[in-house]
Parts: sequence; structure tokens; C-alpha cells
Amino acid sequence: MGVRESSGTLSYTVGSGKYVGFHIDLCHRALADIQKQLGMPKLDIQYQTVSSANRIPLLQNGTIDIECGSTTNNTTRQQQVAFAITTYVEEIRIAVKASSGIQSISQLNGRKIATTTGTTSVQLLRKHQKAAGVEFQEIFGKDHTDSMLNLESGRADAFVRDAQVLAGNIAKASNPADFKIVGEVLGVEPIAIMIRKDDAAFKQSIDNTLRGMMKSGEIAQVYDKWFMKPIPPANAVVNLPASEATRAAWANPTDKPAEEYARH
Repeated sequence: MGVRESSGTLSYTVGSGKYVGFHIDLCHRALADIQKQLGMPKLDIQYQTVSSANRIPLLQNGTIDIECGSTTNNTTRQQQVAFAITTYVEEIRIAVKASSGIQSISQLNGRKIATTTGTTSVQLLRKHQKAAGVEFQEIFGKDHTDSMLNLESGRADAFVRDAQVLAGNIAKASNPADFKIVGEVLGVEPIAIMIRKDDAAFKQSIDNTLRGMMKSGEIAQVYDKWFMKPIPPANAVVNLPASEATRAAWANPTDKPAEEYARH
């Protein structure tokens, strides 16, 4: 199972090889159903940390079989990998220091923007109609923790990322009140569990589990566990209710890519 160390509340580590989060729970649930279907007394699950940069190659070469992180389903990636039905729809937002006075995209002109290597958020920022004529410098972090550190230390003026990654990292900060999420929604991205291409039976089984959870309301309970209640390690509450787009994805399950969302 490919897992992330700091993908907000979807997939993160609480230390000593233990990984938790919304997508980790969903993956465990789907794999438990596969174990039942195959009549296996035990299914051995090993964790492999992946990054934004190496997650697709590690899936393709067989190092991991399923990636339970924060990966956007888009048309480019669909040529290389497959995605389960969308379980989370992300809004891309801007995190800043509360004292910065920054409220919108237009105020990012001449600023330094923290971004994580191998992610798509800053491309969305550049394409936003309000970003026309806004010039900024990217400060690359190797992972989301690193990017948050760039914001915290003042090396960057803003951190552009999925709202839940920002909210999760702010909740873990030594003083969460020092930061806030501001400005326009830069884009909407479907986030899904990633699997190898051409393994239809594996995808179908995972999709069936997720569809069942969506229909029964169980997925909403798992969501609330991670986003609306105290979570480890600090028992902080992220306090990010499921967006309308996420609820719509649960009501009408689909594995369509981000580009199709952009058209609506």
C-alpha cells in the first residue's frame, strides 16, 4: 500500500511506521473485502512511503499495488494508471500567515509561493483568470511538510495546495491561529485511490466496496471521523466539512478525470 507522510488528513504518518487517514481507512476497508472474497485467513499489508514525484513509477513497476494518498485523477495520469471512483473532491486554496494581509490571488504579485514538487496546484493558479499579470516565484518543497515549513519560516508568502492538505498542516502547526486559508477557489480536483492499469477485477472490487460505503452513508461517517473530530497525533480538529462537490461525488460515483469537472 503506497502511503503519504503529509497528505493532510487523507494520508499521513503519526510516526514509527504508522500511517492513518481518510484514504488509508478506505483502502483497508476495500482490501478487507478482497480478503473475504478470496477466502484468505490473513492478508498481509505492507506500507511503502511514496512522494508526489515517485508514486506513479512505483505503482507501474510493482513496488506498490494500490496508492492511498491524495492523487488527482486527470487525463494525463489516466494514460499511465487507473483510478478508483472519486472519494474526495478537492478545492485548491491559498494558505498564508494570518498577519500577512493577503486575501486574494491579485495580492500574490511579486510574492514567493510554496509548492510541493510533483503536484499540480500552481499550474491551476497560473491558469486562473484573476492571475493574469500576477508574477510570483515558486519555492519548491520536497513534501507538504517542507512546503508548510517554507510558509512558517517566511521563505514563502503563501502555500497553494488542496484545502484539506493546508487545513491538516495548519492544524498540526505549533500555533494554528497564525495561519489562515484565503482567497478564491483556484480549481476543483477529483482525488482517488490509484491502482495499476489493466487490472479490471481489482478496480471493480475496490469500486464496489466504495459504492457500498457511499450508498449506506458509511463513507460520510469515515469522513467525519477524520475531518470533523479530533485526530492523532495532537487531537486537533481539521474542521473541514465535506464540500458540495465531494457529496455530489458520493451521490453519483464516477471515475471521470479533472478535465471533465473543469467543463461543468
